[in-house]
Amino acid sequence: MIAKENLKANQTNITKPSVVEIENLNVSFGKNHVLRNFNLTLRQGESLAVLGQSGSGKSVLIKCIVGLIRPDSGAIRVLGKDILNMNTSELNEIREKLGFLFQSNALYDSMTVRENLEFPLRRHRLMKESHDMELGILQALENVGLSHTIDTMPSELSGGMKKRIGVARTLILKPEIILYDEPTTGLDPITAKEIGRLMNKVQKKYNTSSIIISHDLSCIQLTANKIIVLMDGRNYEEGTFDELVKSTDSRVKAFFE
Repeated sequence: MIAKENLKANQTNITKPSVVEIENLNVSFGKNHVLRNFNLTLRQGESLAVLGQSGSGKSVLIKCIVGLIRPDSGAIRVLGKDILNMNTSELNEIREKLGFLFQSNALYDSMTVRENLEFPLRRHRLMKESHDMELGILQALENVGLSHTIDTMPSELSGGMKKRIGVARTLILKPEIILYDEPTTGLDPITAKEIGRLMNKVQKKYNTSSIIISHDLSCIQLTANKIIVLMDGRNYEEGTFDELVKSTDSRVKAFFE
């Protein structure tokens, strides 16, 4: 049922405008060619998963999209704008429209949950009024079902709860695009499924577009409308979960066995 729903969503998304376009991206570190003429298109409201072995370039790809790594060549357009020709001010403006869920959650241990969610608002100078900030924090926590943790320290939370707080902190800036870096790593299967369902809930409620970096096939099957297999630095294969599961290519099949 999940796969059929994702296939239907993917067919609908084809007609929607693209929000991330990557063309012929090349990135190398010395003699190590990480990305080779890599191509990707993410459309509005779509969840696209990038599947690849460790060291295949998935994290490098994400860092290129947010402007942390400058590629050797190629083009990256985010929300219709060429990020490779932006100055720092323009790049920061685009970054405000991007949400990034770190693999490690990246919560500040010395801050309460409230303070962790306040931090991006203060950094981007949003919601200057304390009342508006409080409402924004409460709404973000309510979206992930953790309103009661507002004055809790991260050390008092379980791994799954920390991941949810990470999602709440991402949502608080109301991003148009969310980048998930291994969102279920280190979680038990039940909690991982809960995070996957939360990702779907966020996408439907806010019509966000997502790029999901993951090794977790269950998460990918649950959340992704489309999957790109990153291999040899390029977009080796692309399709829905059902399409790739039926692939006769031995290198693609290895991911699903």
